Amino acid sequence: MVPALRYLVGACGRARGLFAGGSPGACGFASGRPRPLCGGSRSASTSSFDIVIVGGGIVGLASARALILRHPSLSIGVLEKEKDLAVHQTGHNSGVIHSGIYYKPESLKAKLCVQGAALLYEYCQQKGISYKQCGKLIVAVEQEEIPRLQALYEKGLQNGVPGLRLIQQEDIKKKEPYCRGLMAIDCPHTGIVDYRQVALSFAQDFQEAGGSVLTNFEVKGIEMAKESPSRSIDGMQYPIVIKNTKGEEIRCQYVVTCAGLYSDRISELSGCTPDPRIVPFRGDYLLLKPEKCYLVKGNIYPVPDSRFPFLGVHFTPRMDGSIWLGPNAVLAFKREGYRPFDFSATDVMDIIINRGPAGVRAQALDRDGNLVEDFVFDAGVGDIGNRILHVRNAPSPAATSSIAISGMIADEVQQRFEL
Repeated sequence: MVPALRYLVGACGRARGLFAGGSPGACGFASGRPRPLCGGSRSASTSSFDIVIVGGGIVGLASARALILRHPSLSIGVLEKEKDLAVHQTGHNSGVIHSGIYYKPESLKAKLCVQGAALLYEYCQQKGISYKQCGKLIVAVEQEEIPRLQALYEKGLQNGVPGLRLIQQEDIKKKEPYCRGLMAIDCPHTGIVDYRQVALSFAQDFQEAGGSVLTNFEVKGIEMAKESPSRSIDGMQYPIVIKNTKGEEIRCQYVVTCAGLYSDRISELSGCTPDPRIVPFRGDYLLLKPEKCYLVKGNIYPVPDSRFPFLGVHFTPRMDGSIWLGPNAVLAFKREGYRPFDFSATDVMDIIINRGPAGVRAQALDRDGNLVEDFVFDAGVGDIGNRILHVRNAPSPAATSSIAISGMIADEVQQRFEL
């Protein structure tokens, strides 16, 4: 067992970790069917794999890449319900490469963010992916904020965030000529990137190493195969059956789910507890007018208020040159509800059944309505419990930490499945 993880005995053997949820080379298979992407893929009706990863977002793709690089002799597949990869949380975020300053010292979240940011910059350089290490100022504008700012600075030093310094008004103006504040933390290691481009590069690495990606495969069932009278070799070697909404099947030995907004529902399909539940909150941004974008050079954040579990409204430059201001946090009435009036009755019922703290940008909530900050792993009971790993919660900054996270997931898979 990986030392960083501790296990809690629950209804389905839940393991809550201390460890902080247009593709490249598309082969052009007909839209509407599970669509393999190049890299030795097979059709859904005949495919069998040693390991299947459910979820084609940045965490799932990074994990698939890490697993196949570590175990090149295994057949590994990724299943994604959309026709393209990385179109939800990975493709709908601010694009900030976080430095790791905000998180509790010695927490896995802090360690993974600092390590992950360094790995991400290195990866982008190796792959020629554009990014900007534009830095960030966390600015105190009131005297009462200065003690909190200083405490945050000390936390960042404990976390090993590189290059931090406290600066005064004159240096604030030098960094951001149109920003006014009493004191600020200068975080030069913060940057911006297009995370969907990063995720698609992970997918390309995975496929070039022999991995397979099937899109248009919406998982609706995960179960142990019912033994046939003939005791088929395929049934014994690949005992898990994953079914999609079209009735097609994938066979495999082991499953890792990284289903993001649907992590609770996918986990339930294999007989696991519904907790922690995902409660979706939408974050809306404003855009600065193009002629006003010169006012902001890098990321500008307020001093976070410990009463709230988010970082506050901030200015964020984008790779396309635009400047975002936000986000707010409003309850979304659909898990993939990116527009104000998107609605799903099923998603609303889940929210009503699990009431959470109002105004919180929740990633996952436990039974008591508390925000779940750390990674949560699930395993089913019985035979399937030895063959499945659910990544139930991948809290921010998961995109920044994705390469570091994938290494820990690969460690856990290797230990749990005895690969």
